[in-house]
Amino acid sequence: MLNTPVVIPTEFLTALGESFEQDSFIKLTLGKYRGEVAGLKNIYIRKVVIKGKPHLAFTSRFKTRDIVKNYPFDDGVARITEQLNEGFQHCTCFTLHKDLILDLQPGQGFRFRQVAPTLQTPVSDTHDKTKKRLIPALDKPYLHALQITDAVGNVYKNAQDKYKQINQFINLLHPMISAIPAGSLKQVVDMGSGKGYLTFALYDYLHQVLGLDTAVRGIEFRPDLVELCNQIAEDSGFKKLDFVEGSIADYPPTGINMLIALHACDTATDDAICKGILAGAELIVVAPCCHKQIRKEMSKAKQQPEIAALTNHGIFMERQAEMVTDALRSLILEYYGYKTKVFEFISDAHTPKNVLVVGTKATISPVDQEEVLKQIQAVKTFYGVNCHYLEKLMEL
Repeated sequence: MLNTPVVIPTEFLTALGESFEQDSFIKLTLGKYRGEVAGLKNIYIRKVVIKGKPHLAFTSRFKTRDIVKNYPFDDGVARITEQLNEGFQHCTCFTLHKDLILDLQPGQGFRFRQVAPTLQTPVSDTHDKTKKRLIPALDKPYLHALQITDAVGNVYKNAQDKYKQINQFINLLHPMISAIPAGSLKQVVDMGSGKGYLTFALYDYLHQVLGLDTAVRGIEFRPDLVELCNQIAEDSGFKKLDFVEGSIADYPPTGINMLIALHACDTATDDAICKGILAGAELIVVAPCCHKQIRKEMSKAKQQPEIAALTNHGIFMERQAEMVTDALRSLILEYYGYKTKVFEFISDAHTPKNVLVVGTKATISPVDQEEVLKQIQAVKTFYGVNCHYLEKLMEL
């Protein structure tokens, strides 16, 4: 709680009241929280109608949960004033005619300014939402530029799967990112970013939902996609997002706090994991694509009789190679002190490449490292694998 109440400019309160009276109010966001409530990040406020009467719905966003409370309009305005005195240093009220912005100036109180409206479409005032998404389609210029939505935020029919994929990806990352120590997530690198669908969504989530100041970089070897993505980032006002041309293998393993590599082909996934380990990244997230290196070794080796039926047919061999490759990747991550999880990214209905391997930085004792090495060797021996490419990169 602040010792001295902060004066809220009367011009802001007047303009806020007028937006209610004129039915031009869209939503209000409180950010840059510096108060005493542990884990509180932002408060999002929208208009709802409950039993025929207008209310303001407050969604208080914490690291691991949301708390929603509804207030009658007058009580809601009073609550906004209270929150600005209890640690929130930034407020943006979106209306159909203009944006109302408050910024706390050290030693001077709140500065009020009005700018051209960001949004043109009212937010639904229905109390029960049909489905909550961390990346809503409304007011996302980058989604339109990437041909996922039209100009007013409607998702194209042929882009529904991609939009679902984006949101599921962010939903999966949400608890992992929330677990990273505060202030540690300064640089995220997306290895093999392609057209940048998930890179843009992650930047949006980090900055707009979590209120972080994290830099995000996409690495892509195709110059036309790098140019396209940099232009979209500039047009979207994403100042700490950039894309650079190059290969995963050549990118320097320094200053990376979180590394992503989705569908990097064959051993490019291992190049990415290697970079993340060497950088000491807090979080490594890969969705492997094709597993040719291990499959070739398994095909050359004389298989154990116990698994002959699982490798005689091409499709079975392919699936076994995928399993062995990603199991060894997980074990190697564990050897270097990462807690690992392997789970489904999205269902086969959207894409067959649906395994996500996640490594969260931790510690490991020398005794446990030796045990992991034994497991790695046992898997390799059983399946006739001489060397996993990631072992070679790490000189393990």
